[in-house]
Amino acid sequence: MTQRVRVAVLFGGRSGEHEVSLMSAESVMKALDPAKYEVIPIGITKDGRWLVGDDPLAALKEGAKERLAQMVPAAFLADPAGPGLVAVGGRPPAELAERLAFDVVFPVLHGPNGEDGTVQGLLELAGVPYVGSGVAGSAVGMDKALMKAVFRSAGLPVLDYVVIKRKHIASRWDQIREQVASLIGYPCFVKPANLGSSVGISKVKQEEELRDALEEAARYDRKILVEKAAEGFREVEVSVLGNDEPETSIPGEIVPGGEFYDYRAKYLDDSSELIIPARISPQATDEVRRLAAAAFLAVDAAGLARVDFFVHPETETIYVNEINTMPGFTRISMYPKLWEASGLPYPQLIDRLIELAFERHREKRAPETGFAGEEA
Repeated sequence: MTQRVRVAVLFGGRSGEHEVSLMSAESVMKALDPAKYEVIPIGITKDGRWLVGDDPLAALKEGAKERLAQMVPAAFLADPAGPGLVAVGGRPPAELAERLAFDVVFPVLHGPNGEDGTVQGLLELAGVPYVGSGVAGSAVGMDKALMKAVFRSAGLPVLDYVVIKRKHIASRWDQIREQVASLIGYPCFVKPANLGSSVGISKVKQEEELRDALEEAARYDRKILVEKAAEGFREVEVSVLGNDEPETSIPGEIVPGGEFYDYRAKYLDDSSELIIPARISPQATDEVRRLAAAAFLAVDAAGLARVDFFVHPETETIYVNEINTMPGFTRISMYPKLWEASGLPYPQLIDRLIELAFERHREKRAPETGFAGEEA
C-alpha cells in the first residue's frame, strides 16, 4: 500500500476572516481522500494561539473555553536541523513530534496573519512545501494598495484610487475630502487595504458619508483604499490554477442581492446570484481569462488565486478589481465552483493544489545556495 501524504491543514487565525477560514478548512478536510491523505488539523485562535489535539476545528467553531483548554497550545519555530517545525510551549516537543509530522501544509487562512506572507515566511524558514503563493505573492495580493500599483506597472487596467493612512483622517481631513472629490468622485468604495471577504468595506454615495466610511475601514487597517465605483458594470470572477504557467477557468458572474457583494451576501444569506458562465461575449471571456493569468503572474502568485473584474455589459470595458491568493474554499465558494464548471471536481482540485505545492517546493530548492567558485 502506498504511504499516505500527511497534510497539515492550518485554519482560523487572527483575522476578521477567522470564521470564513473555519468554513473553508472544514470543506477541504472533508474532501481529502483518506486513502491518499492523512490530515493533521492545526487551529489558530483569534488571539494567535496554535492548537493541536483531537479536534481543534470543532473547538474553534464552538468557541467553548473548556474545550479550548483541552487543546494543546503551542508556538512553532522553524527547525534549524529542518526541514520542519518545532513546537515550543504546551507539552514537550517530543510528545508532539509524531502528531506534527507532515509532508505538506495547506494554509487555509484568509486575511492578515495568514494570507499576507506571514505564515508563508515561517513555512519558508521551515523548508516545507505548502499550498499557495509565497511570501511576496501573498503580501502583494493582500495589500490592495501595493496590488493596484503592481497591476498598473504591468499595464493592467485598474480603476482610479487613492490611499489614505488612518492617522491622517483627523489631521488632514480637508485635504482628504478635496482629494477624494477631485480625483475619485462619488459614488466610491472605501476599503481596508489589507483584508478580504468585503469586511470593513462601505459604498459612499456622497461626501457626508466619507468620514464614517473611513473610520469603519480604519478599524481593520492603518491603510485605506478609496476607489472609484464601477457603476453599471458586472462583477466577473476567474479562478486561476498553476505556478509559472497558470491555467484559467471559465468566468463566473456575481449578481449582488444588495448594494454590493458584501460579507453578508457572501456568507450569511442567499440573496446574491452566481451565474456560470458569466453573461459576457466570447471576446470578453477570452480577455478576462488572459488578464487573470497576467494578474497572477504580475504579483508572482502560485498554486491558486481568484481574480475579480468589472465588465461593462455594453461597451465590454474591463477593469481588474483584485486578486485573492487564498480565496474562499467551501464547496459553494466561487473558486471551486468555477473549476467544477470547467471540468475539475473539488477533490481533484485539491489533489492538483497539493501537487503544485510539491512542484514549487522542488523548483525553489533547485538554485545553488553558495557561490559556484567557492572552495569547500
